[in-house]
Amino acid sequence: MGKHQPLLKTLRAIALEHAGVERPDLATMARELGRVVHQDAAALAHRLGRLSQRRHGFERWLLAERGKPPVSVLVLAWPPNHAAPVHDPAGLWGLDMALVGALEVQSYRCDDASGELSLHGRNWLGPGDGIWFEGEHGLARRCRNLSRHDTALSLHVCSGEPAQHFAGGQLDPAGRWSAQPRHSAIAGRLPG
Repeated sequence: MGKHQPLLKTLRAIALEHAGVERPDLATMARELGRVVHQDAAALAHRLGRLSQRRHGFERWLLAERGKPPVSVLVLAWPPNHAAPVHDPAGLWGLDMALVGALEVQSYRCDDASGELSLHGRNWLGPGDGIWFEGEHGLARRCRNLSRHDTALSLHVCSGEPAQHFAGGQLDPAGRWSAQPRHSAIAGRLPG
């Protein structure tokens, strides 16, 4: 496992280098992270294999965090067919990149007057593919693992504290969006 350690260090270094400003260039960050993941996808899958085998449900693992400006780098483990609830990034910026497996990322627009959500777009991510959000008001999102059998892993780089990353809301019975701050636990810290 030790010889694959530089991959996580490289991903962490790229993310923190680009996230050193209030509003980073997320396209460039995604391109550089994606290059590393594409070049070493098999080694990365091997390095993170223990997370794929854990079968403990959805988990978030801290790879790095910094206080000024606040940013965190997480590896997320998505159990087979798992979907996160629709959540509002609450003004934070972030980048999601598939590391192992495939994810679908759905984005929604929230109507300020009615609170109703409407599907705004869908993206499918394979290893090295990334998507980002830039703290837009009225935009909610949801991610899900496309596999019915295998755990997917993703890299998540986001402004703010790690516990804020799933600040969000819920749909009421009429289908209207209702803001409900939520916190999500960190399963542990990955050596990187």
